[in-house]
Amino acid sequence: MEHNYIFLSSELGLEKSQIENTYNLYKEGATIAFIARYRKELTKGLDEDTIRNIIDRLNYLENLDKRKEEVIRLIEEQGKLTEELKKDIESSTVLQRVEDLYLPYKKKKKTKADIAKEQGLEELSKKILEGITKDELEILAKDFITDLVVDQKDAIEKASLIIAQDISEDIKVREYLREQILEKANISASLIEKNKQLDENLVYKDYYEFTSSIKNVKTHNVLALNRAEKEKILKVSISFDDITQDKVYKNILNKTFKKKDKSQEELYLSIVVDAYTRLLFPSIENEVRNILTTNSDEDAIKVFSKNLESLLLQPPLYKKTILGLDPGIRTGCKLAIISSEGFYVASDVIYPVDYAHSEKQLELSRKKLKEYIQKYKVDIIAIGNGTASRETEKFVAENIKGLDVKYVIVNEAGASVYSASKLAAEEFPKLDVTVRGTISIARRIQDPLSELVKIDPKSIGVGMYQHDVNQKELNNSLEETIVKIVNRVGVNLNTASYALLSFVSGVKKNIAKNIVDYRKENGDFKDRQSLLKVKGLGAKAYEQMAGFIVIPESKNPFDNTIIHPESYELAQKILELVSESKESLYSDYKAVREKLSKLKEKDVIEKMKKDYGVETIKDVYNALLLDRRDPRDSYPQPMLKSDILNIEDLKEGMELEAVVRNVAKFGAFVDIGLKNDAMIHISELSDKFVKDPSDILSVGDIIKVRVLNIDKERKRVALSRKNMK
Repeated sequence: MEHNYIFLSSELGLEKSQIENTYNLYKEGATIAFIARYRKELTKGLDEDTIRNIIDRLNYLENLDKRKEEVIRLIEEQGKLTEELKKDIESSTVLQRVEDLYLPYKKKKKTKADIAKEQGLEELSKKILEGITKDELEILAKDFITDLVVDQKDAIEKASLIIAQDISEDIKVREYLREQILEKANISASLIEKNKQLDENLVYKDYYEFTSSIKNVKTHNVLALNRAEKEKILKVSISFDDITQDKVYKNILNKTFKKKDKSQEELYLSIVVDAYTRLLFPSIENEVRNILTTNSDEDAIKVFSKNLESLLLQPPLYKKTILGLDPGIRTGCKLAIISSEGFYVASDVIYPVDYAHSEKQLELSRKKLKEYIQKYKVDIIAIGNGTASRETEKFVAENIKGLDVKYVIVNEAGASVYSASKLAAEEFPKLDVTVRGTISIARRIQDPLSELVKIDPKSIGVGMYQHDVNQKELNNSLEETIVKIVNRVGVNLNTASYALLSFVSGVKKNIAKNIVDYRKENGDFKDRQSLLKVKGLGAKAYEQMAGFIVIPESKNPFDNTIIHPESYELAQKILELVSESKESLYSDYKAVREKLSKLKEKDVIEKMKKDYGVETIKDVYNALLLDRRDPRDSYPQPMLKSDILNIEDLKEGMELEAVVRNVAKFGAFVDIGLKNDAMIHISELSDKFVKDPSDILSVGDIIKVRVLNIDKERKRVALSRKNMK
């Protein structure tokens, strides 16, 4: 492991001790969130992303070491391991090179070249490589004729097969071709005409005649091509232009045939072309396609994770009574009331779609909506964005005029997944699944983080190609994102569901359930220390989680800060510097903070550094000095509305407000109040060049846009942010 610490230290530009300490903490059971926040002395202040990168890279290098050992053993068992080959394998820093080195020794099905070797033609192949003339080869080939080798031509062809196979397994040739394809080849797609009907909605129309250099192909293009190929709609291939192809042949020929005879040029080229077309190119083409897919997967997963992070960080609208509406036509629109404390109050069904429901139904629905708003003093109406959403929005907009209430369109993706889940059944055992889904829609406005963690992140509508990318990598990344945000925000121990608690540092799902069960049986937790009474929750789990949960009602004010219990003594000593105690934080917090603020951080460090780490002193001092701030406060509030917009109302050049719903590599999808989200292409996102839309936009952002183009037939609207103030 030592050599990996040294290697990674050089690669990442970090001290070896930072890497070693970080990995040791992780191996001992510390979470990334805990290491980043409470072990800064050991890591020298590394952030979560760097810590995660260190762990991922060390795991990769550890697996690489295991594979090297395995490959060396397998080659050694064949009696073919040389000292030079062993050194080459041991010095490899990427898995692909190890596999390339192992390829000639890898057990595989018997090939024509293997059969030719068994027939004694390897010696003839060596003579061809030595550069004998055409006439000399014809004469020499006679000596290789047997019952299995019928004539000179057969002997030369079979000897050529051996050379072709050796070319295809030559590491230098493979690395050269891989590099050339990645740098100079094109990826193309064409429609499979007989399967055109499979693309019923013309989803892949832009790819029916598609060509891009591999070097510049966009990641979303790769994922779209992969999906269309899998659905047998497109034929996808990689190729060089003719000039580059000839150069590649010539280069491989020169790498293979060190000694050449002019009379054999045709034979040399035929061997290279055979090796290339039959063995080498198909193998490297698959590798390159895998490289493109892996890179595209990583890119899509990063975008998805970033969108999820922005969605989870949307600010809650606490202390607001919400009326949730889950639109529908045939079965009506489900309605649910959520109190300002987040509790379910009532539910009903209304029929608000004018073209689908009778006047009697419409009139009763108008009456019910107004009665519920007035009876429960509803602050906000949350309308799901599914089927009949805009018809429901129109109904709401018409019937809240004059009332002190606003409405908001909510992305309802995943509500049905939640409503049918075991968790929903436990939360609302007596309610129908449709009501549970409506409650989920309402609660997404009241406290997005607490509600969205209950749903599989792939189902909440902020990713693209989520079913096409590597599912294990996607799940890991999304879970890491949720864990990061939950621990950054913090969790109220006495109100959190077990779904939310299960993402807290150090808390496993069974422990999260035990915490909730303990709370039901014994009432609210009085302090952090009481966690140790929970079944199955030991000292290690307590250490990992304590700083990420808060108890506002605790008698110990430190329990409502990010100060870890292991640093309570330090916090008390800092307070003593201004002749105060923790009790005074409750009696006169403002006065205590004023006294603390008159201290200089460097003076506090100087007085405490003999017994405590500098980074810990800084964090504890600042935690005492400042209010415990929710990072979500800095994000834009949801856009509340009181009127509706139709596509017929739009005109080119019109300026509007929009809510960002999804960010992709090629642009952003935004809600401007129409049935379908409108799109801003990457080229229209800013007056300046934009390399990546996520650099300037996040899910939930409220932005000003200008209507660029309206396609009423396809119900598509293109927008621009250029020249917008």
